[in-house]
Amino acid sequence: MVFSSNVFLLYFMPVFFLVYFILPRKARNYFLLLASLVFYAYGAPEFIIQLIVSTIASFYLVRWMNKVEQLRLKKLLCGVSIAIPIGLLLFYKYGNFTMENLNALLGLAGHVPLQWKKILLPIGISFFSFQSVTYTLDTYRKVNKPLERLSDYMLYITMFPQLIAGPIVRYCDVAEQIRQRESTLADRLQGFYRFVIGLCKKILIADVIGFRVDQMLGPAVLDVSEVGNFVARISTLDTGTAWLIALAYTFQIYFDFAGYSDMAIGLGGMMGFKFPENFDNPYTSRSITEFWRRWHKTLGAFIMNYLYIPLGGNRKGKGRTYLNLWLCFLLSGLWHGASWNFVIWGALHGLFICADKLFLNKVMKKIGAVPSVVLTFLTVTVIWVFFRIEDFGMAWIFVTRLFAFDFSGFAFVGNAHVYTILVMAAFFSFLTLTGWGKRLEQKVYYTDFTDRQHIWVWIIAAFAYFFCIAALNATSFSPFIYFRF
Repeated sequence: MVFSSNVFLLYFMPVFFLVYFILPRKARNYFLLLASLVFYAYGAPEFIIQLIVSTIASFYLVRWMNKVEQLRLKKLLCGVSIAIPIGLLLFYKYGNFTMENLNALLGLAGHVPLQWKKILLPIGISFFSFQSVTYTLDTYRKVNKPLERLSDYMLYITMFPQLIAGPIVRYCDVAEQIRQRESTLADRLQGFYRFVIGLCKKILIADVIGFRVDQMLGPAVLDVSEVGNFVARISTLDTGTAWLIALAYTFQIYFDFAGYSDMAIGLGGMMGFKFPENFDNPYTSRSITEFWRRWHKTLGAFIMNYLYIPLGGNRKGKGRTYLNLWLCFLLSGLWHGASWNFVIWGALHGLFICADKLFLNKVMKKIGAVPSVVLTFLTVTVIWVFFRIEDFGMAWIFVTRLFAFDFSGFAFVGNAHVYTILVMAAFFSFLTLTGWGKRLEQKVYYTDFTDRQHIWVWIIAAFAYFFCIAALNATSFSPFIYFRF
């Protein structure tokens, strides 16, 4: 089940909140847990039992770890608790990738390829695996006490607003909220507004742009039969069309993923949860380093706290610092998908971040704010090509068309609606570069409205909610991009 579907918008969400707020407070966590399991089982029924069993095992291992005094046993239990979610992640997400590359090596050596059954990827496994790791490590480090009830821990792992595609909610951020929280009328209204903002980003912007991108590039994962047509199509693209496609995907992935995050934060807010922000106008960044402070912030925080710092951070000399940074982004790319294009995408970002520390930050300061924003945005746009096109050779062909300086035969055919949405996407992406844009965002996203303003905003949000449902039914369904990860 996804947020931008009729099943969720017309049935699951209204029924859930009607029952949730009728129930006494003591029963709400149990109902939220039940609803979350139903939500996951609707989309991945074959994996629900495994999710429950692995969650139960981790809960009791961490309780045992917290009670023991012997350091060696404590570390062992911590390692086992981490090994369960990470082991499942490695098996399901990278099993096919490993076998494909092994068979490629065997083929080069003249051996017969190994036979194996394709492994299906459970939706959301990257996100709930990471949350399980944060619970174990935060408890081991005594940042927070472990949860006393199994149901509360299962709720933390499976809570449906952020179960499938984040934000990655660290245990220390919501530990007390799981135990006790308030949900005022203002929280519910503000949460609904935020949900509708995300819904509009997804359906009215990302899906409209994405439909045209898919027409030009085909699906993100190509069948073998489609490869020839794809190569022929992109090899003849003129530079203007290639840039427009790349820019369109750049806006699509932002509004798609940021839209999901807004919806997740809004749903949590309606129940009294304060989920961390996941985006902060990333396309207004003046460097790749700043981009990663603003893009998928919860993943960045996870990598910083649970990978970069344990690797040594910047405490072991400049050379080791650059290696740690690059390695973290290499692994970040691999986390996004079991394919070499994601590794290349992550490695390129890591190289630019190292270059920032070496000399690029000084260059960007000298050329000024606007040029540095433009250069950073265009760099991110080019690197997104390796994220969108799975085959490296095809992605490289596309990149060469970006710099072919061939402006004959413009082919990005779209109606006025598509071009209008592209202009709107650019406008909203760079809105906060102006002072009034920053104030507007602060008002819409983070400031409580007055009673009179609530009435008008409620009317507008309700209208936008049903308008999005109408738009959804008038177009083809499009899942969130990050559901693949």
